[in-house]
Amino acid sequence: MPFKLSPSVLNLMNECPRCFWLSMNGVWQRPFGIFPSLPSGIDSVLKKHFDKFMEMGKLPPELRDKQECKNLKLFDDKKLLEEWRNSRKGLWYEDDEGNVLHGGVDNILVNIENGKFIVLDYKTRGFPLKEDTHEYYQDQLNIYTWLLNKSGYESEDYAYLLFYYPKEVTDSGEIIFDKILKKMEIHAENAKALFREAIEMLNKDCPEDACEWCEGK
Repeated sequence: MPFKLSPSVLNLMNECPRCFWLSMNGVWQRPFGIFPSLPSGIDSVLKKHFDKFMEMGKLPPELRDKQECKNLKLFDDKKLLEEWRNSRKGLWYEDDEGNVLHGGVDNILVNIENGKFIVLDYKTRGFPLKEDTHEYYQDQLNIYTWLLNKSGYESEDYAYLLFYYPKEVTDSGEIIFDKILKKMEIHAENAKALFREAIEMLNKDCPEDACEWCEGK
């Protein structure tokens, strides 16, 4: 049976292989918590914000003021970017057995000097970053970059996470966000290895070690 995987699904494998196996094999689904609408709403606003600057041929101030971004521009094929933002239509890889790895990016930067692509992902948090916060998203960025490569696009060996978290409320009631840009080293081939590992696991017997969610299932 072919399987359809995404970065969030593979995060579940890293968290609990048994929950992952039970879910993907249609035996049992870990209950979903209540998903707050605020991060989704901010994500939508950020995409519009970045698209506005893309159409002007400029970087938004979050990036424009960074020395490391001086040779970068926003990917300006809006139609293709919309496809890539939709995980069901855009970045997509299918192996010879019909197993699929897919994902939807937030944005793409382009190195003006060599034309290589760089994944840019927005993250909204309620609190300042911890020292290792960015590490949680390593697999996600590896996957997006690998999928770009499999679609025929050259990429740099790094990607960016742009974190937003609330700093203060002004006297007029506006919420001010702090912005932190994190440059992440990318190992795109690790995504291929993770994908293969997941497919191999799903085609074997269910893992025995259980977590608090899947114990007794």
